[in-house]
Amino acid sequence: MQYYEVLVSSQRYHGVEPLTYSSELPLNIGVVVAIPMGRQKVLGIVSSEVSKPSFATKPIEKVVTSEPIPYELIQLHAWLMSYYPGPSGMITQLFLPSSLGTAARAKDTPPLVPVTAQDIPPLTNEQKTIVAQIQQAEGSFLLHGETGSGKTRVYLELVKTSLRSGKSALILTPEIGLTPQLAQSFEKAFPGQVIVIHSTQTPAERRDSWLRVQSTIEPVVVIGPRSALFAPIHNLGVVIIDEAHDAAYKQEQMPYYQATRVAATLANLHKSKLILGTATPLIHDYYTFSAKQLPILRMTQPATGDITEAVIQTVDLTAREHFSRSPWISNQLITNIEQAQEEGTQSLVFLNRRGTARLVLCHNCGWQATCPRCDLPLTYHGDHHHLRCHTCGYTTTTPSACPDCGSADIQFKSVGTKTIVDELTRLFPKAAIQRFDSDTKKADRLEQHYDAIKEGDVDILVGTQMLSKGLDLPKLSVVGVVIADTSLYFPDYTADERTFQLLRQVIGRVGRGHGKGHVVIQTYSPDSATIQAAVAKDYDRFYETQVVERELYRFPPFYFMLKIGLERASQPAVTKAAQDLAEEILRAGIAVELSGPAPAFVERVAGRYRWQIIVKAKQRSELLKVISMLPKNCSYDIDPSHLL
Repeated sequence: MQYYEVLVSSQRYHGVEPLTYSSELPLNIGVVVAIPMGRQKVLGIVSSEVSKPSFATKPIEKVVTSEPIPYELIQLHAWLMSYYPGPSGMITQLFLPSSLGTAARAKDTPPLVPVTAQDIPPLTNEQKTIVAQIQQAEGSFLLHGETGSGKTRVYLELVKTSLRSGKSALILTPEIGLTPQLAQSFEKAFPGQVIVIHSTQTPAERRDSWLRVQSTIEPVVVIGPRSALFAPIHNLGVVIIDEAHDAAYKQEQMPYYQATRVAATLANLHKSKLILGTATPLIHDYYTFSAKQLPILRMTQPATGDITEAVIQTVDLTAREHFSRSPWISNQLITNIEQAQEEGTQSLVFLNRRGTARLVLCHNCGWQATCPRCDLPLTYHGDHHHLRCHTCGYTTTTPSACPDCGSADIQFKSVGTKTIVDELTRLFPKAAIQRFDSDTKKADRLEQHYDAIKEGDVDILVGTQMLSKGLDLPKLSVVGVVIADTSLYFPDYTADERTFQLLRQVIGRVGRGHGKGHVVIQTYSPDSATIQAAVAKDYDRFYETQVVERELYRFPPFYFMLKIGLERASQPAVTKAAQDLAEEILRAGIAVELSGPAPAFVERVAGRYRWQIIVKAKQRSELLKVISMLPKNCSYDIDPSHLL
């Protein structure tokens, strides 16, 4: 009889250690097995062989995969447990599709057979230089390339080199909607070698894709969102994270991991290259690469020589004479869309609706309410008629007049994509208009209609962030941003960064070599340094400003952060619980700073009240000490991407 420690894949298992099971037959480390846990049968990964324990053990019921997963994934699991502490059962679930234990196969999947590749464009001189720099060195690279500079072509060349050396490649994309476009590019270059994995596949499709990756001997190209990080890829040669700045790379539920950080560890375990590709690097990433003197590779030249700069026009939303034909869509934008309709090209109308906070601003001069302690936008709470900072807890009364210009025209309003679609339908009744946002039904999602959009079957696209990310639409000629500074009003230290990223990304959808482009940016803050830097493509100026502010207010990358959440049935109960926990943390003598406790951004959900505590530390290890002392009835997110 042999005995093995098994990493249990189940949300019901809240422990942090593997469980011990017995087997009459010897097993390889890394094989997937079916094991009993209580009255259920769950999946698990054999992580080590141990001597006979002093307690009774249950037998392993079945070996699910005869071939083991790569040992690097077992090492990655151990790293995750220490870096993003959480229940082992939840972390193990990242590595195994739940349908893996089912006996039936959706269909017989043919083996991967590489065939003749189609021609791909030659490298530009700048791309050749970038590829050579990456190929001649090891480790991590930040590929800071402007939109339209051909980062995907660089990816293709790096993957080709990896495959020729007998090693596989992993390509991450932030949104499932971008997967078809990326997969098409790689299928043309490496037909028969590309495997796509993502969460909208059926359980059987995900299982079959996972098994194809796990069982193949030949090098493969795996493409998918952050969950593809845990695919059982053998002999990994290169990891590429496209749109590396994107917030979607942060898992917003337990375990709260950051995909770029996990990818760096995975690449290190495989001794492979890591490339973070983006036109708008995260402040944290850019600072880290600079501080550690890691390669930051700049791409500024267009991938095709006939690109002309898009004409960018800024429209002041407080100047109402520009909105005589529509309250939300400026005359300038309407004129550009009309011209696109006449020329048979497409228009994209973008609105960033992330979150539900109302905007508190002066319609006359553009003033907005900000926290004097954090320099972050305040949120209006109608139930108490006051303004609150959801980072430090600062509150103040709501002004009846603008403190800057004295106008009584203080606005509390927002507009959604459905409103914009209604307006466009009224203005352009004959146009084919389609909306894409998080409320869109599965059959109407971007990935389901990408080919039709690319061919020009949709005249006007309306949507949120998903339309700003990496799309290459040959017939797109007009981009309109309804309210460019919406994200500036969110009470979070990343508000400026996200605004800059969104504007640079959405502006980059035109002027990519397919024809002339026009961009209309509507804003309440035309003098905003962030908006001006985005329009001017001046990342360096924006970065230098943000670094100074973050160091001043003790935000990342200068401090590590931990967000603790508490939830109770009543406001007095959650207030007391949060205050008691904050006092306990301070008494523990750990080298941390506390902000709050304060109500969460959305204080009441489903009748329950939520508060949060923000913990800052110079050393990340101090935050791990705080996590170790937290009660079970609270949540936590270490290295949060935002504080909302």
